[in-house]
Amino acid sequence: MNRTESIRFILHHKAVAVLRFDDPDCFKPLIEALYKGGIRVAEITMTVPGAIGLLEDSASYLPDGMLLGVGSVIDKDTAERAINAGAEFVVSPIVKEEVIRASRNRDKVVMAGAFTPTEIQHAWELGSDIVKVFPANILGMDFFKAVKAPLPHLQLMPTGGVSLTNGRDWLKAGACAVGIGSALVSSEDLRDKNYTSVQKKAAILVDNLQNREDHYE
Repeated sequence: MNRTESIRFILHHKAVAVLRFDDPDCFKPLIEALYKGGIRVAEITMTVPGAIGLLEDSASYLPDGMLLGVGSVIDKDTAERAINAGAEFVVSPIVKEEVIRASRNRDKVVMAGAFTPTEIQHAWELGSDIVKVFPANILGMDFFKAVKAPLPHLQLMPTGGVSLTNGRDWLKAGACAVGIGSALVSSEDLRDKNYTSVQKKAAILVDNLQNREDHYE
């Protein structure tokens, strides 16, 4: 996908699964479980051992219609290496112009991380397609409403504070999508290799974002 297509894809599916794990063997079954649960966008963070190699290898088994990116990127070289390895989007926890430029130069979506209104607007002006508000659990949904009132042009994505059942509330507060990590892929599920649990959680999240209640009965 080109950058424009990827943005539309992310905004349509509205959930970005943030993957952090220690065992590289978890990656393939995690992707499969998330896909079966309805998740179509995921990022592998650079804190994962061998993340670049896992990105490269994923081309052989990534399901059709699954958009894979990289997270926790804090420098240009890492952004470029990840894109060369197959990342379709780049996520950073900070605002760093070289990361934004490197991603935009390669026609890839970039999501810079920001906290204050000034940082958020600055990230947007530098070219961040979506601004990752992080850590959003500290700021809360009222913050999104307050920021969007004078700055309605912003595309904001909370990471931190997103649960399986409050994603729709974040969207109503002004988010364009949500980033979700441990609430979706818990340390317990990773330890037990309980991919069925991950699939079920993904389905609950997707149903909530689509305003369905099938999995709450």
